[in-house]
Order: sequence, then structure tokens, then C-alpha cells
Amino acid sequence: MFGDKGGSAGSFAIILIVHLSVIVLWQALIDAFHVPKFILPSPLAALATLSHPNYAWASNLAVTAVEIVGGFALGAVVGVALAVIFTWSRIVALLLLPLFVTLNMIPKVAIGPLVIVWFSYGILANILIAFSICFFPILLTTARGLREVEPDLLDLVKSLRGSRWTLFCKIQLPGSLPYVFSGMKVGAILAVVIASDRGLGYLMIQVQSALDTPAMVMAVVLLTLLGVALYGLVLGLERLFVVRDVRR
Repeated sequence: MFGDKGGSAGSFAIILIVHLSVIVLWQALIDAFHVPKFILPSPLAALATLSHPNYAWASNLAVTAVEIVGGFALGAVVGVALAVIFTWSRIVALLLLPLFVTLNMIPKVAIGPLVIVWFSYGILANILIAFSICFFPILLTTARGLREVEPDLLDLVKSLRGSRWTLFCKIQLPGSLPYVFSGMKVGAILAVVIASDRGLGYLMIQVQSALDTPAMVMAVVLLTLLGVALYGLVLGLERLFVVRDVRR
């Protein structure tokens, strides 16, 4: 146990040192070559924008967080639910799964403008865009996990006359959790969206016209941190519900 904790702490320390080293190198190169702020600002210049109230960082960050988490949560719930339905009904899977595969081939860059036309700018449109991005990986990996349960375990429960619900709760769902979380981790990485009439994406569009590159960089950093936080949340849930030996 202590070895695992020590290894995790050591890995985290290495990751932190690498990131801090990149930031220090970035600052040093900007200072050494006197790169103009409108081309590439230094980390300190980007951080300085956080003290400017006209950017409304807190409210914009909150709006974007709601959009990302809302879209991801919707994608996870619908993806897992449909994967269960597909596992229980081969006919439904045969009818709908190929359709979802085809729809997933549509470039998400093309879906975004259509969603905005249909639902206008706003939180709902961004939630739907985030949903469309992270839904399919969760659906696909969960469906695969539900299908790859040990046949001997399934035969044992059936021989004991266990119901379909018992089979699902006791065998299929626990066995598929590594796949579920694998899809959720992919979805967490992809769920970040920027188009909106509020939030960090909207702020980036506004400051772009003024060549306010430090604020743009800070917005990108905050978007990245939101994605990292969501990914970390999924990792935490995975550690809570899935034993280490079967994590993916």
C-alpha cells in the first residue's frame, strides 16, 4: 500500500517538475529574445490578466465549467444507458449502432455551427456540442465491456436461474467498469468546447480582435485546467470503483 502511494507521489512530483520546467523555460526564452506580447506573451504576462476585472474570469470560467461538465455528464449517462440497451437487445444494436457509428464520422467542426443555428448561442448549445464529442467513446467502450464478460460467470448465474437484472448488476456491470471509465477518460479529454455567447470561448473571441494575446493564452490555460480537472475526477472515480489490476 505504502509502495503504491509512494510511487503515485513520485510520479506526480515528476509530472509537476516537468510542467514547471516548461513554464520557466518559456519565460526565459521570452525574456531572452524580447518576443512581443501580441505574438507570444510570457507566463507572467498571461497571469497578470487575472487581476483585470474587465475580463470577468470567475463568471466566464463558471459558465464554461457548466457547459463542459453538463455535456460530459449527459454523454456518460446516455452512452452507458444505450450500451446496456444494445447489450440486452441485439435487434436494437443492429438497427442503431451502425447509425451512431455513421453519425460519429461527421466532423465535430461541422456539427458545431449546425447546433448553434438550431439552438442559438448559449449554454444549451455548448452542452450539446460537448455531448456529441464525448458520447460515442463512452458508448463504444461500455458496450465492448458489457460483451466481454467471462462466459463461465454468465453460465453460472444462468444455471442458478438468476434474472437478467441480477446478471447485469452482479456480473456485467462490475466487469465492464474498466471499459466504462476508459471511455469516460477519452470523453473528458474531448469534452472541452469554446463556442458560446458567454464563457471562456466568448472571451477569447472578444480579445482576439484587439490582439490581446495574454488574455487569449490565459483563457486557453484555464480551458486546459478544466479538462485536466475533469480527467482527474474520472481517474479518482476509477480508483474508487475499479481495482488496480484491471484499470485501463
